[in-house]
Amino acid sequence: YCLFVFSRLIFGTLYPAYYSYKAVKSKDIKEYVKWMMYWIIFALFTTAETFTDIFLCWFPFYYELKIAFVAWLLSPYTKGSSLLYRKFVHPTLSSKEKEIDDCLIQAKDRSYDALVHFGKRGLNVAATAAVMAASKGQGALSERLRSFSMQDLSTIRGDSSSTVPPSVTVRTGSKQSHPKPSRSASEGTGSSGKC
Repeated sequence: YCLFVFSRLIFGTLYPAYYSYKAVKSKDIKEYVKWMMYWIIFALFTTAETFTDIFLCWFPFYYELKIAFVAWLLSPYTKGSSLLYRKFVHPTLSSKEKEIDDCLIQAKDRSYDALVHFGKRGLNVAATAAVMAASKGQGALSERLRSFSMQDLSTIRGDSSSTVPPSVTVRTGSKQSHPKPSRSASEGTGSSGKC
């Protein structure tokens, strides 16, 4: 099997690729056509062997036959790829070309529509997940802030001699809260006014 893979890589892919490069470089139309026919036949062979490998790999000399087939395709004496292309592939593709083009256009349109559909669904799922995460995060944030404010109030109540006098009342709502003057403070100012 390893010998087949190596032989196919060298003779089925690299060798034709190099000679295709030379055909492009020399701008020889006959060479273009020859190597294009080879690549079309090789693509069909590669597609077919994907399925035949599953069912025929147990057949004696299966891989050796595949190597011989690739050599037959490449040989300038047998011109296997040219023969297969002219006898079978070209007439078949010519007769079915319109149907194939229509199928490809439909497949392209369907794949584009499917891509747009799944893209929209993906964006909707992502947006929903982001909103859910934000709402959960906001709830966690407000809980965290609420816990901080409760902790601060309990610290203030526990340490009454610090910055806030005990007689200060905080009213929630739209009205501003004003501290009520303590009795000792008003007496102190009143007695100092009398002196």
